[in-house]
Amino acid sequence: MTASAKSFVLGVGTTPFEKPGARDLPYWDLAREAGTEALTDAGIGYADVEQAVVGYCFQPSTAGQRAVYTLGLTGIPVYNVNNNCATGATALVLARQLVEGGAADCVLALGFEKMRKGPLGGGADAGADFAASPVARHYGVMAAAHGFGAAPPTAQIFGNAAREHMERYGTTEAQLAAVAAKNHRHSAHNPQAQFRDVYTVEEILAARTIHPPLTKLQCSPTSDGAAAVVVVSERFLRQRTPGPGSGGGTAARAVEIAGQAMATDTEESFASGSCIDVVGRPMSRAAAYRAYESSGLGIEDVDVVELHDCFSVNELLTYEALGMCEDGGSGKLVADGATTYGGRWVVNPSGGLISKGHPLGATGLAQTAELVRQLRGEAGKRQVAGARVGLAHNIGLGGAAVVTLLRAR
Repeated sequence: MTASAKSFVLGVGTTPFEKPGARDLPYWDLAREAGTEALTDAGIGYADVEQAVVGYCFQPSTAGQRAVYTLGLTGIPVYNVNNNCATGATALVLARQLVEGGAADCVLALGFEKMRKGPLGGGADAGADFAASPVARHYGVMAAAHGFGAAPPTAQIFGNAAREHMERYGTTEAQLAAVAAKNHRHSAHNPQAQFRDVYTVEEILAARTIHPPLTKLQCSPTSDGAAAVVVVSERFLRQRTPGPGSGGGTAARAVEIAGQAMATDTEESFASGSCIDVVGRPMSRAAAYRAYESSGLGIEDVDVVELHDCFSVNELLTYEALGMCEDGGSGKLVADGATTYGGRWVVNPSGGLISKGHPLGATGLAQTAELVRQLRGEAGKRQVAGARVGLAHNIGLGGAAVVTLLRAR
């Protein structure tokens, strides 16, 4: 469904993404850092914000209030969001809907996470009673086809999706490793990335195996971090008419949310018994094509992509879901250099989740922040030349997939 009103990103802010505990800061201080930067970037104060949507997975109820209270005590509505790894993008969806629906002219979407060291369990926090986990059905599909081993559950389900892709399409371990090599190479130019080391395909293949065929360097880490996005209406922008040489806070720097869609699992996700489907390719495809329809844009219009490479295989699955290639063609796409500088698209110039880091509540908003900086021409050594349209893709197992199209004005 096409929105009847327009919405724009006016300001973005991100903290560095870091190993858990790298800085002895509580989550509300991380949120304050990102939120303050976004407000400054937008050229507004917290008093201009009419509502706030705050996403996180590992803090108790109303942590969103604790977070935004560091920015001000204005009494505005604050909504707390938890949607597994898609939490940040879900916060952006709700902020956009509030603006386009006329409920507010200025909304802050904020996401943060303080995570434990080590791998995730089954979902964001499955707990000891795995049968009661929200993702028990997903892992049941995996167990029926591949069994259930001792490796971290998320690595198992995505690793098994990779094995299926290799068996079905002839994808190679080197092609999977090429995704990680590309993203590690991109992160070398991102001062806020958790990891900035560059690795060859051979080094990635030689790293410790987490679950075959995935090695440690093909898996996203746990991270601490926060990100924020200020979403405003067209009316709000008209009140800020830019003058010559205008800087922050003016309409000239706003980036349009041209299209956006969220999808969740359908029967297709489970019916095949395939891990490729149960980890999200069908719902990612559905969200992408709804976003294309609502925006009037297609993948051929996109210049730069930030997508959910929680594991290297998921980047390949997402190429296919977004229509960048046919099913099974993604290994060749990355091996041929089509998704890096000098190729058809630049995918994950930030370094992606694998290198930039993955604080669950912040990830989707950090993707948006990277794309906004790219479309403004503010990405420094990461800049994609002539970028005018960006696409963000954020998924959470359990499930949710959000695809957002951003367009420079």
